[in-house]
Amino acid sequence: MQEPRNLLHALVLARGSSYAEAAEEYRRLGRIIGEELDSDLYRTADVSEPTWRRWTSGRPMSPNPPAPRILTRMFGYAVSELMGPTPSAAVTLEPVLNESDIAMTARDAAAHAGDAASAHLPDMTLDQLDDDVRVLAVAYETTEPLRAYRRAEELLLDAQEKLNRTQRPRQQARLYGAAGLASSLLSVAAFDLGMLGPATQFARTSAMYGQVIEHGPLQAYAHGVLAYLAYWERRPAAALRDIQIAKGFAGVGDVGRARLLAIEARSYAHLGRADEAREAMRRALDSGAGLRDELHDVIGGEFGFEAPRAAMSHATTYLVLGDGPRAETSAREALRLLSGTANPDRQVEMQVTVDLARARLLGGELEGADEALAPVLATPAEWRTIGLVDRVSQLRTDLARPALEQAHTARFLAEQIEEFVAVAAARQLPGGRRPAIEG
Repeated sequence: MQEPRNLLHALVLARGSSYAEAAEEYRRLGRIIGEELDSDLYRTADVSEPTWRRWTSGRPMSPNPPAPRILTRMFGYAVSELMGPTPSAAVTLEPVLNESDIAMTARDAAAHAGDAASAHLPDMTLDQLDDDVRVLAVAYETTEPLRAYRRAEELLLDAQEKLNRTQRPRQQARLYGAAGLASSLLSVAAFDLGMLGPATQFARTSAMYGQVIEHGPLQAYAHGVLAYLAYWERRPAAALRDIQIAKGFAGVGDVGRARLLAIEARSYAHLGRADEAREAMRRALDSGAGLRDELHDVIGGEFGFEAPRAAMSHATTYLVLGDGPRAETSAREALRLLSGTANPDRQVEMQVTVDLARARLLGGELEGADEALAPVLATPAEWRTIGLVDRVSQLRTDLARPALEQAHTARFLAEQIEEFVAVAAARQLPGGRRPAIEG
């Protein structure tokens, strides 16, 4: 015995009416009401089988005119009652299951399967989206942050719109992957523009997309972003927790592993755990087991962690530890590696140059710091990301030490830095000094 889904469905079952019989009665009463009201809206009234199935589905709805008046004439109940739950005494006859009901259910199942089979996209449109995401990931280092943000936003919206147009699991998996990559790029761009709240939210969104398709490298990357955002907000213990989560995902290659270790080292440094920070850096420099993954190795670009960026990250960590000589060595190594590339990463180059200036300043080389910082201060405003602005601001703090503040070079350099910071792509964040990150 079929369970009634709403009062309308219960009455139809009690009468043993097929869709064809109900539709004929609906049209007949519509013509009668149309003559009474002199209304063509009722004279021409009809109901399709999909609409009839919706009305008897039990889902809350309010049919549009002329249906309410016709349904009331057919069954003697207001349409709000017909679409509501079945009263216990509403049906006095045993529900009848006939051949028409079975045929309707068969047609309903076939229609649903047909809808699912037809709800797919040409694979070429997915190929193009994948290509567009990869292009942005690779070009990110040479793309202004605001422009990169807008492009990543377009790609995320494109992926989300396409997800609403396909029901094929294979295509959905590809689109969730593209949405996850676009969200990661949005997180990086939002961070570069100095917006930590949205950056964190985008990183979490990326991690969730990765979880949907069980994509280990994407989840590891997103949690790595969450970790460095955490120590930027002076929460290094929380950063370590995110790193431990990131290290638990399967399928991460050597490059992804080195990136996580570099972030882990910085977190330990901010906690003052120097030995553990140095051990994490040492392990990050190990050659690894030759493992690769699609995100960090095949796509690469902003998702990569090549030698120059690793050296820059270690230079910053040594600065947090107060180890000027090793910071300078790592900074010089990063610049040497960048000089050997055809298109050096502009942001890495500027940020590690500031680290070199700070390392020299730690060693008392004011003139050397001034010389190193000169090309950085000429950076156009649109490239003055939060990572670069923060590093330069920290150098300004270093210049305020009693041993330097009276020197003419120090005062002049401090003035230049204030002008540099005043005009930047990244908005200034409240709360004073922030710890530097990998950039």
